[in-house]
Amino acid sequence: MYLTLGLHRALQQRPHAPFTITRDRGRTVAECADRVARLAGALVQLGVAKDDRVGILSLNSDRFHEYLFAVPWADAVIVPVNFRWSPAEIATSLEESGTTVLFVDDTFAPLVPALREQWPGLRTIIHCGDGRVPGGTLPYEDLVADAKPIPDARRGGDQLAGIFYTGGTTGSPKGVILSHANIVTSALGSSAAGHFVTPDGRLLHVAPLFHLAGLGAWVAGNLVGTTHIVLPTFDPAATARALAEHQATDVLMVPTMMHMLVNDPTAHEVDLSGVRRLIYGASHVSEPTLRAIEKIMPNAALTQAYGMTELAPVATLLRPADHADPTLRTSAGRAAPHAEVRIVDPHGNEVPRGQTGEVVVRGAHVMLGYWNRPEETAHALRDGWMHTGDAGRMDDYGYVYIVDRIKDMIITGGENVYSAEVEAVLATHPAIATCAVVGVPDTDWGERVHAVVVPKPGTHLTGAELREYCKTRIAGYKSPRSIQFVDQLPISAAGKILKRTLRDQYRERPEHLIADRDALPGA
Repeated sequence: MYLTLGLHRALQQRPHAPFTITRDRGRTVAECADRVARLAGALVQLGVAKDDRVGILSLNSDRFHEYLFAVPWADAVIVPVNFRWSPAEIATSLEESGTTVLFVDDTFAPLVPALREQWPGLRTIIHCGDGRVPGGTLPYEDLVADAKPIPDARRGGDQLAGIFYTGGTTGSPKGVILSHANIVTSALGSSAAGHFVTPDGRLLHVAPLFHLAGLGAWVAGNLVGTTHIVLPTFDPAATARALAEHQATDVLMVPTMMHMLVNDPTAHEVDLSGVRRLIYGASHVSEPTLRAIEKIMPNAALTQAYGMTELAPVATLLRPADHADPTLRTSAGRAAPHAEVRIVDPHGNEVPRGQTGEVVVRGAHVMLGYWNRPEETAHALRDGWMHTGDAGRMDDYGYVYIVDRIKDMIITGGENVYSAEVEAVLATHPAIATCAVVGVPDTDWGERVHAVVVPKPGTHLTGAELREYCKTRIAGYKSPRSIQFVDQLPISAAGKILKRTLRDQYRERPEHLIADRDALPGA
């Protein structure tokens, strides 16, 4: 198993078929294969050797697509960089991973001086944008044009494919080590479920390719003959137009993207009936958003994928047919063909069906470990199982229901409250666009259930109203004791709400806490 396999197969079977479409630029499989072999040759000429780490700091593009092939072709290791990090965070990840060669596009070229200063080991920077080539960087297109193509190293199997840094939603980012077999196993298993990426279809990329969700869809697409339609980043109007204009059959989105799409007028003005498969995941999707998606994409089969970077990334899948059952729509589906999933207690013993415990996963897709973090690797990988840190339960038919991140559980007055349960109730309120629930310090209760709410434009809400709304649907101790209204929530590049950021603002600024527990901000 190796990441370049799909390119070789496509070159043999459909060399003149379109492979990438970026803005008004399209390239065939044969054109892409030649460019990849030349780019790999250029990397070798620049001194890239076996196992060297080569990073990329870029929005999505056809050149990002070529980079993902060319680096393993040159027998090296990919390090896709989270472009939402600060220069200091980026430099730290590059230094920790030992990345010495970095691709940057136009958007991030201004960061080059700071990155060089903070990580002197960054010896070569390649400009992969369309604008003016910054000083001290090498032009991508010149490298491709001038280099001789080299044979594929066929790097694969248990060899390191890449170092992928986690989003840091629950702590400092960790470099996840994934092999070629890890990544391809997840893609093959997801495809074997029968409802992932359409064979010979057209996949629109709006999720960032540095993230395992976007990368996983890219790999699965290569295995089944996909044409890749690439947008630099997610924009709801641009996404709707691209889906319609390029007749995309598939798209992967996270819930925040889905919510923004259905609330953008463009999505209701263009024809999205050609979309056949929508893959989503990363966090809970509200029922109103699901219904709205089904309305604007009437022919799309919905598949939910649950997983994490450490699982390359898929663990469970909720099939399109499962979405017809209102109860199953709230689940994360069942174990994917390549995965084994259990719910265990703190001692690693499987708990009875219906009981909440930690979700653990085993299979050939489980990571090799964390880069240079042996203790954290040993804690996560125990007895052959990846301990996800997610709390969940499993029903009698194997459907997994994710309750919360274990670290996000709130203990108030001795009672356990799962923030995801409270968020699910709040999300049903017609005036709420999105929300997050966290535990904040409380002198009486230890922790208090605190909701941070983004109202829909043009609506009026009070904290008292929302608290009473929740108390008619869940126990009183689970209902938010304080509510804050904001314009937006902090979001990671993967589309996940950064609850750590929300909690930290209360630890750092205790004046935000409320003395009267029944006083509700915004009320």
